[in-house]
Parts: sequence; structure tokens; C-alpha cells
Amino acid sequence: MKPDTVSQPRSWLALAQALIAGAVLPLAFSPLDLWPLQLLSVAWLYALLQTSAPRRAAELGLAYGLGAFGVGTSWVYVSIHDFGNAPPPLAGFITAGFVLLLASCLALQCYAYRRFCKHAWAVVPSFAALWVLDEWLRGWLFTGFPWLYLGYAQVTTLFSGLAPLFGVLGLSFFIALSGALLGELALRWRRLHQPDRLARTRISLALLMLWALCIPTRNIAWTTPLDAPPLRVALVQGNIEQSVKFDPNYLQQALERYSELSLPLWRNDLLVWPETAIPLVYQRVPALVEQWQLQADAAGATLISGIFFEDEFDGSIHNSLVAFGEGEGVWLKQKLVPFGEYVPLRRFLSGLLQLFALPQSSLEPGPADQQTLWAGDASIAPFICYEVVYADFVRRYGRDADLLLTVSNDTWFGSSWGPHQHLQMAAMRARELGRYMLRATNNGITALINERGHIIARAPQFTATTLEGEALRFSGRTPFARWGNWPVLMLSLVIVALSALLRSDGKK
Repeated sequence: MKPDTVSQPRSWLALAQALIAGAVLPLAFSPLDLWPLQLLSVAWLYALLQTSAPRRAAELGLAYGLGAFGVGTSWVYVSIHDFGNAPPPLAGFITAGFVLLLASCLALQCYAYRRFCKHAWAVVPSFAALWVLDEWLRGWLFTGFPWLYLGYAQVTTLFSGLAPLFGVLGLSFFIALSGALLGELALRWRRLHQPDRLARTRISLALLMLWALCIPTRNIAWTTPLDAPPLRVALVQGNIEQSVKFDPNYLQQALERYSELSLPLWRNDLLVWPETAIPLVYQRVPALVEQWQLQADAAGATLISGIFFEDEFDGSIHNSLVAFGEGEGVWLKQKLVPFGEYVPLRRFLSGLLQLFALPQSSLEPGPADQQTLWAGDASIAPFICYEVVYADFVRRYGRDADLLLTVSNDTWFGSSWGPHQHLQMAAMRARELGRYMLRATNNGITALINERGHIIARAPQFTATTLEGEALRFSGRTPFARWGNWPVLMLSLVIVALSALLRSDGKK
């Protein structure tokens, strides 16, 4: 359909376009939520690739990725420099290396696209298939960084009904396919001869049919509310500065703040304090544990709070959630943040990190066979910070729970876009599983999200405050809860395999 190579004397202009197209992509996500720009960005990249040889496509993909992740994950620098105490040169170097690694995945995606997917019937669908496979790869490579997936920008749009069917990757496939069709339409629009006029009509009809089939799924309810009264919930946002959060001299003041904010909230069924709200080890403060237990018992409520937990067998320390009072259970965080909660290749990197005064932690991940928490007779699937961005992980533990809970300390993100993106991903988990999501954070964004992914209440950032509301409990499984990412991954693999086979057979 397209030539393998085309002379591009002004190659720098194409690279600049790819960089700009990538920089436009993050504007589609929170906090700006300009999701139509996502279609423009994807279509732009698709159009640039059609006249590129494989090596050139890799360069364009790299430029696009540098723009997308350079803008969309710039908060990494804030975390490393402002709160990790790394000097600006080192923080900039680490951030640049991080962005380059992510962009390299897009370079590989674009190279594979132009190398293997050139058959006329595969040019458009294989673009979407490889985009999904690239997102999936980024979700587990080097412990995974599933950020800026196309589908996240669609959590509350007309197309959000695909989330409970196929998850965020299914939405990504849909957006990449739509963008490719728009890009193909744009390429053909300037061609006036009859075959291209017919092609334009077919592409336009295909795009309209694709959207028309997806929009009605938005109104399907895959889960049903339990025949039980709503759970009265209260979320506490302590707004403790990161610089003093783990300072022993500030400990008493922090605990008093949470206690004072919680005083009028014990009338609720569930009270939630955020990640590491109690910066102590559970087993080492029995008097305080008994105090919180008695207070929750007296109110007939459940308190769930972030606290550290020590393994009774090997003495390892875990980032955890513990339920007090009418509640029950302990959740040990499994998905730890690299360099924030543990040091990869500690033997080789610990000296370097000490040299530059980067923060280190020696936390251990929890086991994979954990049970959910309970608040009275309500089962709650809990997730600590980073865990909520992993769709399959949340699906595994949350598909049969009454509701979902995530706690976080997004102070590390400062006033960047990071907390907004993090909240948007939590909302997608609620939409995928058809469950309410409670989100309690240290300094924002604390929120109550319904089963359709809509934020029905939120607290202001950077304020010590509380948020009260009611959470419905749901039963039943969405199709995504049953099958996970396998349908969209298998579809993508089949498309790419067929495209490569047709190419190897010499068919054009």
C-alpha cells in the first residue's frame, strides 16, 4: 500500500513533528482532559510513519515518545529533586534516562510496524495492535510503569463502556484504531482521483460504525448494587509535609492531627487514614494499637490506616494497611516503588545512591496470596499507592469484593500533574470492575469514585481536611473482571502475526 522508503530531505522537520505530536498526547489526560487531542496526536504519528523505512520509523517513534513522556511524566524530576534531595544534574540525568527508556519502547513499536506490517489490509489494525502490545510491555518491563495508556483519557467519555468489557488496553486499542483511521483519511484527503475518493468514503463509514457500535456500551450495567444500606465512609487527608513525615520530633503532632480531624467522623461505618499515616511499626507500639482499637470499637466503626508491619518470622518490614475496630485484616503492599521503597540491584547501586544522598528503603513486598480487608460485613479490596495502576493486579483482588480502596502519599508529586493522573487511573479501576473506589491520600487528591468511574466527591489538594460520603456495595463481575486483558492481547497478537505472515508471503 505504501512504499518501503521515501526520500525525506527535510527529515528534521518530520522528527520535529513527531516530537510535537508526542508532546500533545499528555494534554488528553488529567488534569486538562482534552481527550480529542489524543486522536489528533495518534493520527499525526500514523501519518508520519506511512512514508518511513523501518529505521526511520524507529527515530520517529523515539521522538514521539520523548515528547509524550517528557511532558507527561515530568513529575519524576519533582519527586527525585524536590523530595528525593538529588542535585539538579543528577535528577535531570535520571529523569532523562527514564524518559528515554520509555520512549525506546515506542521506537521499537514503530520499527516493528514498518518492518512487518505493510500488507494493505493490515496497515491500520496492526498499528493499533502494536500500540496495545507496547503498552502491555511497559506494564511489566523492569517491574512495569503502566502510565499514559491511551485508554485512561477515556474513563468518563462516550467510549468508556469499553472499559468493563476489555479494560484500559481495550480502550487503548479503540483509540489507536480510531487515530489510525483518521490518519489514513487525512493522507487520502488531498488525493483527488477516483480510487481515493472511494477509499475516503469507506474509511469514514468504518470510523462512524466503529464509534456507533462502542457508544451504546456506555449504558450497560454489568454489576448490581447489593441489597444492603450504603456504607457511610469518611476519608482523612492529613496534609503532612514530606520533609517532616518521618521525623521522630514531628510524630506526636502528626498523630494528633489525624486524631483531631477524625473526632467528628466516628459516626461513620468506615474511617480511612492514608498510606503510612502512622509512620510506626504496628508490632512495636502496642499501646497505641490498643487505643485505636478501643476507640473504633466504642464507636462501632472500622478504622483502616496505613502503618508499617513487621513479619513475625524474618523481621522484614512492609508498607501495610491494618483494620481496627469492627474491621478485620492486614494488607501488605506487593507492588513496591523502585528506589522509593526498595533499591533494585542494591548490591551494585547502594553506594552510588548514598553518594548522591538519594532516599533508600528496605521494605519487602507482601505475599501474593493475601485476603481482602473487612469493614463489618463489607469486603474491601485494598491497594496501596502504586498498586492501583496495575489493571490485572486490581482485577485479581477486587473482582469479588464489595468495593475498592486505595490509599496513597502523593506528596512526592508536588503540585505536578502526577496526582491527577494517579486519580484518573484509580477511576479507571472502578470503571473496569463496576465497583466504588475510595481514595484517601496524604495531601490530595482524596476522592470518592462511583462504579462508572465518575468522581462524585473530592477534597481540595494541599489542605488538612476530611471527606464524607456514602459508598454503594456491588456484586457481579464485568467481562473484564472475568477475562482480564487476554482477549485484547490475543486479538493484537493475531493481527500482528497475520500481518507478518502476509508480508513474508510477498503479498502487497
